[in-house]
Amino acid sequence: MLKEKLKQVPKKPGSYQMKDHRGKVIYVGKAKSLRNRLLSYFTGSHDYKTTKMLSHVDDFDYIVTHTELEALILELDLIKKHQPRYNVLLTDDKSYPYIEMTNEKHPKLIVTRRVKKKNRHRLFGPYPNVKAARDTLRLLNKLYPLRKCQRLPDEPCLYYHLGQCLGPCIKHVEQTTYREIEKKIRRFLKGHTKPVIDDLEEKMHAASDNLEFERAQEYKETIDAIKTTTQTKQAVHFNDSVSRDIIGIATDASYVALSLVFVRHGRITAKDDRIMAYHGDPIDAVRDYLGQFYTTYPIPREIFINAGESIKELQSLFEADIKTPSRGVKKKLLDLAVVNAGETLKNERQKAEQAEKKTFGVLEELAETLEIDVPYRIEAFDNAHLFGSNAVSAVVVFENGRPSKHEYRKFKLEGESDVEQMKEVIYRRYRRLLLEDAALPDLVLVDGGIQQMNAARKVLDALEVSVPLAGLVKGEDHRTSHLIDENHGIIELEKQSRLFHFLTSIQEEAHRFATTFHRNLREKGVFESVLDDIEGVGPVRKKKLLRTFRTIENIYEAPDEELRELGIPKTTIDAIKAHLDKTLQR
Repeated sequence: MLKEKLKQVPKKPGSYQMKDHRGKVIYVGKAKSLRNRLLSYFTGSHDYKTTKMLSHVDDFDYIVTHTELEALILELDLIKKHQPRYNVLLTDDKSYPYIEMTNEKHPKLIVTRRVKKKNRHRLFGPYPNVKAARDTLRLLNKLYPLRKCQRLPDEPCLYYHLGQCLGPCIKHVEQTTYREIEKKIRRFLKGHTKPVIDDLEEKMHAASDNLEFERAQEYKETIDAIKTTTQTKQAVHFNDSVSRDIIGIATDASYVALSLVFVRHGRITAKDDRIMAYHGDPIDAVRDYLGQFYTTYPIPREIFINAGESIKELQSLFEADIKTPSRGVKKKLLDLAVVNAGETLKNERQKAEQAEKKTFGVLEELAETLEIDVPYRIEAFDNAHLFGSNAVSAVVVFENGRPSKHEYRKFKLEGESDVEQMKEVIYRRYRRLLLEDAALPDLVLVDGGIQQMNAARKVLDALEVSVPLAGLVKGEDHRTSHLIDENHGIIELEKQSRLFHFLTSIQEEAHRFATTFHRNLREKGVFESVLDDIEGVGPVRKKKLLRTFRTIENIYEAPDEELRELGIPKTTIDAIKAHLDKTLQR
């Protein structure tokens, strides 16, 4: 079938998508000649990792483009859309702190990790860590009179009286004033600090002459902070203020390591090392990773990399000058990055292999245990309620063995019993996915036993959703005990096994997400607490009890001494215990 299909593929540029037997995209690539590239996969021999990937390929699709650049753009869009498990992906477990001047009528400076197209031109950084960003933020807030408050107050605050805020709460401030402050901040961060230091030194000497020694000391500390923040000693210096990223690459047969050095205003501001498993050509993996990276983070004017010609096509996409310098300071810094990448590859490879086993390896083990296909996408449900009422539920999603938190969802439920609640949340979740033609999971995990599983299966069958189902049962210690398969067979789990720890992490994450949602709603007053009916327990005391003990059960079991420490008299404590005793016996 595939050989016949290959004959129809044109020798034109485009993007191709490898699919498994369920039609799920597992790899996305691009090619100058689609036919030649696809033929290369299905003829001849390959390395182990490529052979393993191809063993899961059941079909392929392709999209023809006019140019290679269009093929690259399409490839990156499809990788972002499908998150194929055999592509190098830009994960969200690492981000960089920046300082942002907010886009408001009266802007302020904040530390942020959120980089979006609309705010990139207002970002300063990146910084090596949050502490460095916050230290710089405190310094800038001292030097430049932008607002510090979350909302404008009715009268000026201390910052206004200290000369560190323009006071937009009491007087009009022109937008041109803010634009001028932004220019000054940019000049300052580029290292043009002499005018600021000269001004502070003049104020310091004047304060000292007037015997205002505390104020003079404050000026001195600010001057020292400026010198520490902007005049860091480095082994490599640039004589210009061009923004650059220096990227060193090191590869072996299975992994590629990157060492990224961020140079801003002639100084190294941050550094990061990464290691990733790849399939196929390592340079293709680097290109795809950087393509995703620079659609997320600000693009510098220059990118130095020891594979400049191999990824030159990115230059047209990002309008950055990509090159491999051959001499001088630029080559020296790139050589250092390559050495660091090599050290990362040597020292972190074993950890990367172990991490891969904990994800894909444990998924294969779970598949064997349940006798199902490998569950690359798992959805797990957990319900939370207060004495059977005011129920909520949550679903957490694990993609390729890792939590995909942006796909988590929360539900308020109407059903009164556990079984009815399970039916309701399963119906709402998968009816929605069917209507949206969204990706279905490879495995559904429910928190509970046979009754909950039967309820979930009944709804899935009614919706004609053919997805494997399993139940995670907790023991008396409220921790994961065993697994129940589709045939209601009990699967005991070895407590020290990686499969047990993996399933426990899923169940605990679902429970955490559900109970946090429940608690937040309760603290916002959405739930009517059973404490409302107790004489002597008003809104303030109820809030104090719930914040201290978190659950009604904990309040009931708490010693009287702990309740008295909250300022609750004995008569009210007795009333609480008597009321909860009746409630908990129902």
